[in-house]
Amino acid sequence: GDSGVALQTQEEMIEMKDVFSVKLKRRHFAGQQKGGTLLGITIFKCLNKEENKLTDCAIHLNNLSEDHCQSWFRHLKEILNGFQNRPKSLKVFVNPSSHKREATNIYYEKVAPLFKLADIKTDVTVTEYEGHALSVLKECELQAFDGVVCVGGDGSVSEVAHGLLLRAQIDAGKDTEYVSKPVRAPVPLGVIPAGTTNILAHTLYGIKHAVTAALHIVMGHIQAVDVCTFSTPSKLLRFGFSAMFGFGARTLALAERHRWMPSSQRKDFAFIKTLADLKPEECELSFLPLQMPQEDTDEKDRITLLYLGSKDQWQKIQGHFLNVSIMAIPCLCSMAPRGLAPNTRLNNGSMALIVVQNTSRTEFIKHLKRYTTAKNQFNFPFVETYTVQEVKVQPRLKSGPDAKENVCLNAGGSYPWNIDGDLMKEASEVHVRVHPQLIDLYGVNTDDLESSQVTCNCI
Repeated sequence: GDSGVALQTQEEMIEMKDVFSVKLKRRHFAGQQKGGTLLGITIFKCLNKEENKLTDCAIHLNNLSEDHCQSWFRHLKEILNGFQNRPKSLKVFVNPSSHKREATNIYYEKVAPLFKLADIKTDVTVTEYEGHALSVLKECELQAFDGVVCVGGDGSVSEVAHGLLLRAQIDAGKDTEYVSKPVRAPVPLGVIPAGTTNILAHTLYGIKHAVTAALHIVMGHIQAVDVCTFSTPSKLLRFGFSAMFGFGARTLALAERHRWMPSSQRKDFAFIKTLADLKPEECELSFLPLQMPQEDTDEKDRITLLYLGSKDQWQKIQGHFLNVSIMAIPCLCSMAPRGLAPNTRLNNGSMALIVVQNTSRTEFIKHLKRYTTAKNQFNFPFVETYTVQEVKVQPRLKSGPDAKENVCLNAGGSYPWNIDGDLMKEASEVHVRVHPQLIDLYGVNTDDLESSQVTCNCI
């Protein structure tokens, strides 16, 4: 009042569901570790800037009263602790080999500071070899953590998701050799994109942005997601979200054989080379279409219809196919902003089966280009799409002049599969089933967080 300056007060509304941390604000002198002059409190808020991108911002509230600040600090902390799903402890896996070997820097420079700010304790494992995360997940005390986080590309995330679900079956006393009805993962999985394509991260966040991914984890935004089991007639191969057989798998197999090349060059080379040597795969596809319950029947009749339909509504297609995609999620990426399977959802209990029959290279390229430039990528006479519950893929080994080339290319008669960006080779029939909402992923805001508001007068 003595300064003679008129101070204008501007009222700003802060929703506590958008706040992830509150700290006492002090001025420290050089060399001072504790204490310091109290200045007030600082509220850290999650802010949605543009096109799904999240960022953090700080709101400084000035007050020199120790009692007043401590009272507000305790009250705000109580509100924050009342939000469910927000993790307090996380098991983190970092793949230092992902993409341009930038995963370690991404985690420690962009993600770890946010976890520390939100008072989240972390136990970090930097993986040293393929399968390292899987072996750790089989042995670690998962009950000590509120969630698991993977920093890496699609292959790394696929391994961690598989390990998390495999651990759930072990803890439930189920046979892991063949899993028909798997149990849900015990804790949510967070995905920090640090790979080349990052399909799962794009699908969850709509963007490849490490800070956005970290803030979804910090805020406890959880989305239940469908998962597929990939099995032979005798054993479980793995859990996963999507797979390609044919062109998509051949491209990955060729890229894996040129690991000595930089990642972007390796993938471009493999894509062009596989396109130049475009060959169809001869196989038989059996699939069970999604059984839609009829609204005009009662519950008893609906169950009967589903039961009867499960036996005699299997359909078969046999022929030569350039590519077969089986996807339980939309699979967004920078090259396919609407997704490789735009008609499916994260948790609708179905898979998209996309079959590209044999056609000319020119027509196949037109189909691929439509993923980036148009919405009608399936509007071709040689492309068929189905909404399914189960799929069986039975490859037919080539005979005649191409047989020798086939065995050489596919490692002793086994066929390559691209499962979530991870290469798998299998000679026998592969049976794919979708299991609704089998795992929780940090990502999509479910909008069910309890809303609390605090009005602050900021000068």
